[in-house]
Amino acid sequence: MSTKIADTKVNGLNLHVIETDKYKTNTIVLHIRTPLNKDTVTKRALIPYVLQSGTEALPSRLEIRSYLDELYGATLTVDVSKKGENQILSFRMDIANENYLKEKTPLLEEAVKLLSEILLKPALDNGVFHSTTVANEKRNLKQRIQSIFDDKIRYANMRITEEMCKNEPYGVSVWGYEDEIDAVTAQELHQQYGMMLQNDEVDLYIVGDVQSDQITQMVEKYFVFPKDRNQPEVSGEEKKVDAIVPKENVIFEDQDVKQGKLHIGFRTNTTFSDDDYFALQMFNGLFGGFSHSKLFINVREKASLAYYASSRYESHKGILMVMSGIEFKNYDQAVTIIKEQLKSMQAGDFTDSEIEQTKAVIKNQILETVDVAKGYVELLYHNAVANKSRMIEDWILGIDQVTKEDIVKVGQKVHLDTIYFLKGKEE
Repeated sequence: MSTKIADTKVNGLNLHVIETDKYKTNTIVLHIRTPLNKDTVTKRALIPYVLQSGTEALPSRLEIRSYLDELYGATLTVDVSKKGENQILSFRMDIANENYLKEKTPLLEEAVKLLSEILLKPALDNGVFHSTTVANEKRNLKQRIQSIFDDKIRYANMRITEEMCKNEPYGVSVWGYEDEIDAVTAQELHQQYGMMLQNDEVDLYIVGDVQSDQITQMVEKYFVFPKDRNQPEVSGEEKKVDAIVPKENVIFEDQDVKQGKLHIGFRTNTTFSDDDYFALQMFNGLFGGFSHSKLFINVREKASLAYYASSRYESHKGILMVMSGIEFKNYDQAVTIIKEQLKSMQAGDFTDSEIEQTKAVIKNQILETVDVAKGYVELLYHNAVANKSRMIEDWILGIDQVTKEDIVKVGQKVHLDTIYFLKGKEE
């Protein structure tokens, strides 16, 4: 099974064609990236949902859906996410590979054309978005933001990020702010959309049993951006923040909750583009990433202090988050034991067999990720965000080469920044 990747610039977008016979379907992913900005984040969170609601040729969501059905049940999904200090708007289409069909319908070309129309030829009313569509999507966005509040793990994660990165773009909520939604007009939204087309970094990934020269021609034909499009200056340089905090920041918040959410944020001083990135991945795996890690075994299993305890690494920002659910009364004990696990990691208190186990799990995760086209694109998109080039083989090799010394050394740079505790109102 061979895989060939071709990267080119076409009409001001970055085109990445992954030729592979690994998948039975073809996948198209469009990522649009801009620096996170509190003033525009709410409007931008609405844009992909408004765009998928209608094009000039297919002016309603229903018409788009029935057209997708005609394309042998193709699917279209949109999303908003954050990578490092960037807000990413994403569109994904999955379509049957026409090579496997009896009738030779040009499915891939139809899908590329449809995606280009969703992006570049939206349904308009007097030159702006339809006010009913905008009203619907404003309502949906409020529900999305409300659902974060209702899911206390996500809520605690959002709150610690806001507190820890108060004066940094990373602290901005990627879905925007509920109190700003009502004021957004169809006209303002259309203006914001125009600025997006003009200024944002656009990456288009097409994965499947495809020919890159044919794809390039299709993209050239359909993805024609406004004439005044700027070539975005996205440096890809991941900003480091001076990580040694003079005093750890502690925030308590009271709500009507049954279980305390204790989230602790650490600055690692290591991001995706750094040479010690793989060592930090290993550090996270041993510390709290998996069920054999220190947090899971010592905080949850041995001390029975937590319903769950794990850590997660945001590689484009260099932040490590510990998340745990605890009884309110166990706060002090849980914080102490989590800090002890960090010290024990920094002292190299882990065995060679734990290192081998962690390497095996991480490599397995990477291979599982690339088993699906969408996961493969996600791995490759890290490169675009960080302006770095790492192929799948580099990931596997990078993990394999990490030594115990590397893990201890990268661990020395990890510093506790913020402790956030969501607890019940006073009993």
